[in-house]
Amino acid sequence: MDQLSAMRVYVAVVEAQGFSAASRSLKMPLPTVSRKIAELEESLGAQLLVRTTRRVTVTDSGERYYDDIKPILEDIDNAGRQASGEYRTAKGLLTITAPSLFGRLHVLPIVHEFMAAHDEIEVRLLFTNTLLDLQEERIDLAIRIGPPALAGAMEFMTAGIVRQIVCASPDYFSAKGRPTSPTEIVPHHHCITFSRTGGYTPWDFKLPSGRPRQIVVKSRLRLNSVAAAVESALRGLGLVQLYSYQAANQLASRELVLVLEKFESDPQPVNLMFPHGRRVPRKVNEFIEFALPALEERLLNVARLCDD
Repeated sequence: MDQLSAMRVYVAVVEAQGFSAASRSLKMPLPTVSRKIAELEESLGAQLLVRTTRRVTVTDSGERYYDDIKPILEDIDNAGRQASGEYRTAKGLLTITAPSLFGRLHVLPIVHEFMAAHDEIEVRLLFTNTLLDLQEERIDLAIRIGPPALAGAMEFMTAGIVRQIVCASPDYFSAKGRPTSPTEIVPHHHCITFSRTGGYTPWDFKLPSGRPRQIVVKSRLRLNSVAAAVESALRGLGLVQLYSYQAANQLASRELVLVLEKFESDPQPVNLMFPHGRRVPRKVNEFIEFALPALEERLLNVARLCDD
């Protein structure tokens, strides 16, 4: 038995919380995963996992074993990366994920400039609104909007904030009037929303007292594309609630107009996030040092466009 390989498989099963998920992340056949775990348990003389048809549970012995071997495997991986120069020079494949529209508007231009300055780095960009598992997907860095999740397992740096705004076209307001309170939306206004199920969607606001408040609005038009929602708002089809960066240019040109500013919910942070570890590869550090000030400036520019 290759004990080191079996240890890696065991860690993958524990972290993925299942044999099938570990099989996919390791790109290893499921029977091989099961066999390696069985061989490992036999060699140790201990049961590490309890496997049923519905879930995999880690035993007490399994938890202790995971805690013991995880830093050992990290040390081995660190030694290999250090030997290959990953910590000495910025080179190799850098994988980054970001929200779809934010990535295209603000991350891609920064990546273009970064690559021009770093010939030895290849970049893989994953623009998606799905929150990907960084370790399972082998992602070096995530740019995410909202409070950081899994803070204990992730490091993060905040580049700035974006507002959650409500806006519509001047033509729409000429026809329907401007709401002065969120409570006026449902009885008097058409809404464009992002909703895959049902015709009602909650919009977030904050009362003057500081208390959060959700208003469940009736959708006249439901979409799964931000660009389509902005286009529909430009056509005068209704109010839309967006992040400020998603309509900053249209607000600056007065093609869209803000309303209910004093009821906006708290701004959301934009964070650069990467897995917590003892050392961070040079390519990741180099990108963060390059991207953070550039992203800060872009977010400040978004704020200026929305405030003008």
